[in-house]
Amino acid sequence: MSLKLVVGSKNYSSWSMRAGVAMLHSGVAYDEIVIPLGQSDTHEAIARYSDAGLVPILIDGEQTIWDSLAIIEYLAETAPEGLIWPADPAARAMARSVSAEMHSGFGALRREQPMNCRRRYDNFALGEEAAKDAARICALWRDARNRFGQPHGGDYLFGDFSGADAMFAPIVSRFVTYGVPTDAIADDYIAAMMGQPALRSWMDSAQQEPIIPRYEFD
Repeated sequence: MSLKLVVGSKNYSSWSMRAGVAMLHSGVAYDEIVIPLGQSDTHEAIARYSDAGLVPILIDGEQTIWDSLAIIEYLAETAPEGLIWPADPAARAMARSVSAEMHSGFGALRREQPMNCRRRYDNFALGEEAAKDAARICALWRDARNRFGQPHGGDYLFGDFSGADAMFAPIVSRFVTYGVPTDAIADDYIAAMMGQPALRSWMDSAQQEPIIPRYEFD
């Protein structure tokens, strides 16, 4: 498999993180192209690879796949040994459902808590709608862990690491950055994710990137 993954700045691009973590976990070989965000030529640089004008983008020969969830599904089909989705049908159905909800929802939390792997904010107060988003996310994690994670002895939402965990990786990063209060199950899950090798590798790389002032706030 000859692959290229085009991503935005690793410290700030939550959608890129999702695809990047899934790719790293899958173990497939690929070349990575990082396009810094917020620059005068960012849009032009991304448009060289996809007319959608958004990252991430996976290129497999003549095939172009854009959008994190589509990339995760492509990996599940082309590199199934990476165990992108749970083997159990009920767990797999729920994993896809929570991933789709993550893909399309939680807009208030995304707006109030832009991803920034390097930063830590004390006493960050969420607005009402963002707080509802955070509560819903914790409820999803709790349900998945109680039904499918803990019974199978794994540390992640459905036992072993899956595409659902990749989809929630930027939320884990945000909860750490902004000190979002969570319950015991969420705390354990966040701790496991922060030690997960693929996510750790991505975040270590993010630490080395230049700061982009327009994406920083106090």
